[in-house]
Amino acid sequence: MLEAILHGFVLAFGLILPLGAQNVFVFNQGAVQPTLWRAIPVVITAALCDMLLILLAVLGVSLVVLTVAWLKTVLYAVGVCFLLYMGYLTWRSRPSVETGEAQQFSGKRQVMFAASVSLLNPHAILDTIGVIGTSSLSYTGTEKWGFTISCILVSCIWFFSLSVAGRLAGRLDRSGRMLRGLNIFSALIMWGVALYMASLLFFS
Repeated sequence: MLEAILHGFVLAFGLILPLGAQNVFVFNQGAVQPTLWRAIPVVITAALCDMLLILLAVLGVSLVVLTVAWLKTVLYAVGVCFLLYMGYLTWRSRPSVETGEAQQFSGKRQVMFAASVSLLNPHAILDTIGVIGTSSLSYTGTEKWGFTISCILVSCIWFFSLSVAGRLAGRLDRSGRMLRGLNIFSALIMWGVALYMASLLFFS
């Protein structure tokens, strides 16, 4: 049981650590919201979306995405369009905590955008299916649930920690210069991923 829990922890942490649209959005909202609690909607949404993907991967339901060709194509096409749009919004944002010009999303918009960057990211879905879903096949019964719950807890802790880190960065960088630089870098990453996904869509 302990081995399964540790396996789930290490595996989930390795998958969630790389910088991506989801992590960047959670961090940014933690930085620009007036209080940490105002960023809770994005934390909860990101964690719930990850939990959904993990459960689907472990239960094998998400394998449908890999076996139905047109679903995979639609998923990639929507993901490309959304990442291009998110990159545009991120590039245009001019965060400034001092002047109150930071891009403070309402709770509803936080939920919408967090769900989108979580569920419309084909690579995140395929990684979850291919890595977590496949790894879970090694376990049965309580060990399998221990593995699954460990993966889910890593997501919850990670997203809350990201929002706290963003909050601290926002307080230290009152001018918004650091956040502006992060936004530019983030937009370039989103556009790069979108172009890569588009190449897979047209040339694979």
